[in-house]
Amino acid sequence: MKFNKNLGMTLLAIYLILVGLAGLFGLSFSGMGIIMAILALAAGALLLFGR
Repeated sequence: MKFNKNLGMTLLAIYLILVGLAGLFGLSFSGMGIIMAILALAAGALLLFGR
């Protein structure tokens, strides 16, 4: 699997999996909001720039 080719999509997939797990099972930990925000921003920026 090549992460460099679709890094934006990979980060988006990780973000969506974490959001789904948090909603379905009520998973949360300290700093989860910050991590989720960083993942969302990074995925959006990389997708916008075509990486």
